[in-house]
Amino acid sequence: MRTITSAFPWTQVKWRAKETPRIQTLDLTLKILVPIFLSACLVIALKVGSLNGYLHLLNSQSYASPVMALGSAFAVVYLAFQLVRTVLWLRYKSYPVPPGPLPRVSVIIPAYNEGAMVEKAIHAVAASDYPADRLEIICIDDGSKDDTWFYIDRARKRYPKLIKAIRFPKNRGKKEGLYAGFTRGKGEFFVTIDSDSVVSPDTVKQAIAPMLNDPQIGAVAGNVKVYNRVRSLMARMLAVRFVLAFDFLRASQSMYGCVTCTPGALSAYRAAALKPILKQWRLQTFMGQPANIGEDRALTNYVLRQGYYTSYQRNAIVHTKVPETYRGLCRMYLRWDRSNFRENWVQLKFIFTRYRAKHRLLPIIDFFITQIEFPLTYFFIGLMVGSFFLAPIAALKFFTGLGVVTLVYMYYYFHHERDMEFVYGIIYSYFAFFFLYWIQPYAFITVRNDRWLTR
Repeated sequence: MRTITSAFPWTQVKWRAKETPRIQTLDLTLKILVPIFLSACLVIALKVGSLNGYLHLLNSQSYASPVMALGSAFAVVYLAFQLVRTVLWLRYKSYPVPPGPLPRVSVIIPAYNEGAMVEKAIHAVAASDYPADRLEIICIDDGSKDDTWFYIDRARKRYPKLIKAIRFPKNRGKKEGLYAGFTRGKGEFFVTIDSDSVVSPDTVKQAIAPMLNDPQIGAVAGNVKVYNRVRSLMARMLAVRFVLAFDFLRASQSMYGCVTCTPGALSAYRAAALKPILKQWRLQTFMGQPANIGEDRALTNYVLRQGYYTSYQRNAIVHTKVPETYRGLCRMYLRWDRSNFRENWVQLKFIFTRYRAKHRLLPIIDFFITQIEFPLTYFFIGLMVGSFFLAPIAALKFFTGLGVVTLVYMYYYFHHERDMEFVYGIIYSYFAFFFLYWIQPYAFITVRNDRWLTR
């Protein structure tokens, strides 16, 4: 194994050792206050009947009017499918790395204005335990205006037999950077890693393990965790959110071979699944404009549409930097939601066809529930907020119930991570309600906006 220590800060010192005293104090305070707050929520929720709506979903009175019937029916369907997802998530297991020689792999790292972080990303791959004679690293500087090329070039000089460096004279976009890597790579498999992300030593071989075990799998999503989680309250909330939104969802989707997004932070692809569709993916348009964002979700759709399965590998771990400010978070979510609306439309065009031989029903149910969740959620939130002004007790019921329901949801996090960081998931639920719910409808209205926003 080629070794380097600076790429792996979380293995050298405990997270807490890198915290500032202010964040340590805030962390301790929240881990005391949030459980007290949740206890109060539970007591009040039981007293004012915050959970009655859930307890009486099958009662005929819950269907007394068309609006109530719509809300109750959707809640029953959603909770039923959430139960199915939970069973699938509990049954999920990562694929083992099969014995024998490993195939040739090309790791692609596109970078733009990343500075010193790109060197950590490159070194983490170079220091991995993947056989050096079966590995190539292709790093693309997408016309950076800072010192990104200096760090790429320095890494190339350190590992001249491993690293190929490409420099665009001007910015072309992440998709063009990936395309350059895909067309120059000689591997049987491709692994893509964001330039602000750092992999664990065994991540490369773990990422391709599902495809080595099953020739029908064409793409694999890695396990994305937060690199800078101790630097801010925002990053801590996102660390919990990533476990819930990514691990839980992708592990359950993996059980029926339809992980809908193989993320830019870490994904692996079978070269045979990419080569036939690279040109279409590169030239993809939406509403008459080039599809410049959401290249990872788009690539996943192209792989699925060919009949391949997509999988999730929990053991393939990457730590990625996340926004530490509200503005940065909103920009990230806007980009994600806009590309999701576009790719949901693309997925609709093939999800009901015989695009593959089996396992087509659960992807359809997943797709259907996900799509109707967006309009119904905002419709009922609007009605609920209106009721707050007519009956203030409704607000008390909602916000106490939100705490209790979120605590139940935190079971997924605690089962997987087993630490007190779950309190940040509770905080996130209230933060999202007050400060993030505007993003998805705004992304829908401005879906044609293809600006990257965070680059």
